[in-house]
Amino acid sequence: MSELFRQAGVQDAERLREVTFEAYSLIRELELKWPAANAGLDQIRDNITQNECYVLEADGVIVATITLSRNDEVKAITDLPFIKWFAVHPSEQGKGYGDKLLTWVENAIIRDQEGAHAVTLGTAEKHPWLLPMYQRRGYESIRSFDSGNGDGTMHLLRKVVNPELFANASEEQATAN
Repeated sequence: MSELFRQAGVQDAERLREVTFEAYSLIRELELKWPAANAGLDQIRDNITQNECYVLEADGVIVATITLSRNDEVKAITDLPFIKWFAVHPSEQGKGYGDKLLTWVENAIIRDQEGAHAVTLGTAEKHPWLLPMYQRRGYESIRSFDSGNGDGTMHLLRKVVNPELFANASEEQATAN
């Protein structure tokens, strides 16, 4: 079995729409207002061209996707990189593909390429297993809020991917305050 990590292109939009739509069925059932849950091809293409969308292929088929946001969604809260639109096709779940893709993005892209000390993502408390899953992966809630849109309590989570840089950044921030 061959596995390939790569950045997605617009030619991948149809498969990414399928992976995302199928993977986000529980999000729709929970009535969470997450854009990826009902994204059409135009939104998928926009996500690919306006952000950095990465995929994991297994034997030439895209099985998982994740996006490093280049928009200002959370810039008012943190200047750390923000990941979103994380999905594994349901037929491929439980095979470790999500773990592999997220780990690759955290290390190869966020830590090594971007040079960031940590990464952020958001999730809803209402979802039955996402928050505990991210916590097991070393993410910690740095802010919780209710936007009043029916999603309930949302958490902005952070994971330190470079402890030495994080310590230096924390020292600099403490000195500045």
